[in-house]
Amino acid sequence: PFIQYVVTIFMFLAGTNFTLSYLALRGNFRSILKDEEFKYYSIITIGFTILVFIGLLLTTALGVEQAFRDSLFQVVSIITTTGYATADYLTWVPILAMLIFSLFFFGGSAGSTGGGIKIMRIVLLFKNSYYELRRMVHPNAIIPVKFNKHSVEPRIITNVLAFFMLYFLIFGLSTVIFTLIEPSMETAMGAVATSLGNIGPGLGSVGPADNFAHIKPIGKWFLSFLMLLGRLELFTVLVLFSPSFWKQ
Repeated sequence: PFIQYVVTIFMFLAGTNFTLSYLALRGNFRSILKDEEFKYYSIITIGFTILVFIGLLLTTALGVEQAFRDSLFQVVSIITTTGYATADYLTWVPILAMLIFSLFFFGGSAGSTGGGIKIMRIVLLFKNSYYELRRMVHPNAIIPVKFNKHSVEPRIITNVLAFFMLYFLIFGLSTVIFTLIEPSMETAMGAVATSLGNIGPGLGSVGPADNFAHIKPIGKWFLSFLMLLGRLELFTVLVLFSPSFWKQ
């Protein structure tokens, strides 16, 4: 247990922006506590841990300490895309497995070792959706989206929205394609989501208690491409397939 808690701490730190790590080393902790992305990153991690912890207490015979440790370790490992596992979350009740699966689409902070969509993009998406409702109520009001007390340019919001649409479009199409290789929809969704986000464990036959060894060679090539696509950011890789890029 002690080793697992130590590993959890460093997984969490690796999922934060390295700029904050630099500020921490210099003793500037006030800037860290004021950072909006770090706040949401911490809130999401704590929130999911509490939900899974309560679920484990209600549906399993685990003791309080082990239930908390299993929930904390799995949540931090998945959201930081570290890929470690100390428990098979597929043996938990379906709602808890779905909570873990939803974390596949979060990722760590911008400027961290984490993959995935990134917390900053998710925060900007929800903020823009909230402010869009306010703009509908007050059509003449100018309500900019702010992050860390700074207004976010509309083109950045557009870029975030385009990223989300492209990410989930690729996830959906890739899942359908992968079912031709692996008939199980659960396995296909888990394999595609974990590859795009560079998570590690997935669902079905590629869960935390299994591996990808049984996947056919063509499936491994396909998932390898998705891992590259997700790790290097979607636009960075997809722009290589644009004829105008090579003309320049």
